[in-house]
Amino acid sequence: MAGNYGEKFVNIFKRFMPDSFVFAILLTLICGFLALFVVGASPMKIISSWYTGFWSLLEFGMQMVLILVTGFCIALSPQVGKLINRLAKYVETPAKVYVFVVIVGTLFALISWGWVVITAVLARSLATRVKGIDYRYLVACVYISGNGWVTGLSSSIPLVLNTDGNFLIESGVLDGNIPTGLTLGSTLNLTMLAFYLIVPPLVMYLLRPNAESVVEYESLKLEEDVGQTISIEQEAGEQKLPGWALSDILNNSWILQLTIVLMGAAYIVSYFWANGFELNLSIIIFTFLITGMVLHRTPVRYVVAMKRASENISGIVFQYPFYAGIMGIMIHTGLGAAIGSMMASNASIYTYPFYSYLAGALVNFAIPSAGGEFAVLAPSVIEAVKELSSGFSPVIQLQMIAKSSLAIAYGETLTNLLQPFFFLVIAPVMGAGLRLQARDVMGYLFVPFAVYFVIQVLLITFVPV
Repeated sequence: MAGNYGEKFVNIFKRFMPDSFVFAILLTLICGFLALFVVGASPMKIISSWYTGFWSLLEFGMQMVLILVTGFCIALSPQVGKLINRLAKYVETPAKVYVFVVIVGTLFALISWGWVVITAVLARSLATRVKGIDYRYLVACVYISGNGWVTGLSSSIPLVLNTDGNFLIESGVLDGNIPTGLTLGSTLNLTMLAFYLIVPPLVMYLLRPNAESVVEYESLKLEEDVGQTISIEQEAGEQKLPGWALSDILNNSWILQLTIVLMGAAYIVSYFWANGFELNLSIIIFTFLITGMVLHRTPVRYVVAMKRASENISGIVFQYPFYAGIMGIMIHTGLGAAIGSMMASNASIYTYPFYSYLAGALVNFAIPSAGGEFAVLAPSVIEAVKELSSGFSPVIQLQMIAKSSLAIAYGETLTNLLQPFFFLVIAPVMGAGLRLQARDVMGYLFVPFAVYFVIQVLLITFVPV
């Protein structure tokens, strides 16, 4: 059975893949040595670049913390619990759960990549209700479902290209915006969207673990963490003082909570009225927060829910700065630009999409942020494409630039399947109270990585924009 291959790679990854923090340390050292020997940066330049970058993801890291805890907080509400109970009646076998999670997660990701937290919450809840699910494999299903974001509404690179006065226009690399019709609405991107909706569910269905090798949710629980024994409502009720107390009246006042909810709802409505369905992390977090307040009704219940949702966020808090430091080395020493130039210099009129894709895939190990990676690679790659297309019409040239940019985006997403940066995003939900590490999951993604690589190279080479 195909599931045997997944288990083999899991065993390999367990033996050779270190903890995600050690992975970040090793990447830091590798990038430092490459900057030293490839671009000739001095040791002090490398160290200062690392320090400069160290703080560049603080806002993004805080957004990740908030999107996780506010999304998880929604999932802890009794209303969502009832909804998931109903869903469990229709996806009653492990195979159906794996496919369901990948498809639903991909649809969520098309709206915003930050919605992977909703997929994680849904998957964990299903794992507690459906017998025979391999929990490690289910985490891999959640992880892979997030890849489809690159073809959706929050895809960073197409949005940057269509932003007035973006960094490429300011630097003279582009003369004007590239409309999303040439990127998100292109034949290539719509084909890639179909790929994400069809291929990952099929691959994960075929690779599902054999019944004898399944590791279920219950067997991964930490002995010292037996889970929450009382509901949020009960815990909030136990905090009341005996007799009358003004503080208890305020803590349990649904009127106070409703006032803030109405204020927040008014802003959310006005935002979408003015901007259409334009999503960003800030408005998603704010919407999650207000929704959670609605579902939990009183301030004290929401406080209890947020406390429970915030119990496992340490990975993001202390590891994101290290990845930001790696990004600093790539950007400030010129290493990232050198890699992009090297790739672009070897490209031809037929191979430029492949080299763009490969550059995006390789640099993603060091800069696991599509916007940050594009800022490093785009100038050299686009200049090379402009040179290759100099004999063509402006329309053809623009299409080639759009195609190379999309190829970088797809490549950037590809190697997320091999490096654990975004595992940190789902770990606080999927791994809370469990013995679960990145190495337990990433091995299941190696075969999908190989399948992705082959099919995506064919698509970016032969499908027109």
